Amino acid sequence: MLTTIYWIINLVVIFTIFYLVAVRFSMPKSAFVVAALLGTLSYSFYYFYLEQLLVKRYGGSMIVQIPDGQHHLGVTWKDEHLWIESYNPIKNECVFREYSRGSVLEGQVILRNCNPLLLQANPMDINNAPKVTE
Repeated sequence: MLTTIYWIINLVVIFTIFYLVAVRFSMPKSAFVVAALLGTLSYSFYYFYLEQLLVKRYGGSMIVQIPDGQHHLGVTWKDEHLWIESYNPIKNECVFREYSRGSVLEGQVILRNCNPLLLQANPMDINNAPKVTE
């Protein structure tokens, strides 16, 4: 919801400035340049600063694609950065990926010989306990 409000306000401001420069001051070429510059700046500000801030603090939404062939295991926030854990069964690795603001400083931690999907039978598990016969 906040993202939609942000973009509506941006579009209103950009079109208003475009109208003022193009019609009132009779400079249509300058109006296109100013509108393109404002559009680029507002998109950059959203992508590099606001996206994760809105999602974490105010309940916004964002989409993160898990790489093909990997299984999602977990997700957590560390400060303003999103960390996603996935499992690559082909390489038998657990991968922790950091999604930072604007994808500028993204980290990755790989744990080799990690197989969290392999469930080993626990002798104390009720479902795997030996049946008692009388």
